[in-house]
Amino acid sequence: MRKLFLDINVMLDLFSQRIPFYDSVAKIATLADQKKLILVASPISFTIVDYVLSKFESSEIVLNKLRRFRIICEVGSIDEETIEKALNSDFEDFEDAVQYFCALQADCSVIITRNGKDFKNSNLPIMTAEEYLSSIA
Repeated sequence: MRKLFLDINVMLDLFSQRIPFYDSVAKIATLADQKKLILVASPISFTIVDYVLSKFESSEIVLNKLRRFRIICEVGSIDEETIEKALNSDFEDFEDAVQYFCALQADCSVIITRNGKDFKNSNLPIMTAEEYLSSIA
């Protein structure tokens, strides 16, 4: 079964129902709920999403969204090795490097993001949610 790593911007699209990005990521979430693929997010994605969304919604609402999402999403690992690799990588942004090495460690087959340029040094395929859906149609 394919494992997809979700970048923070895609998680925010889902939780905020951001148009025009919501429909594609919601379809991916539905596929995960149907056990047709596995979603993975990093631990820092959960904390950053909480921080951003809590500016617009109550903490209780945000935590409930994260709890429901956690049912269909695995949480990847970030450990000493992940940080070491990220610190010594060619990525311009440290957070993106951490996300990338978390995805590798979780054996993901693709990273779903809207900012593909952030992962230009990736050995994994980088796709938007819409591109991924088109690739499996």
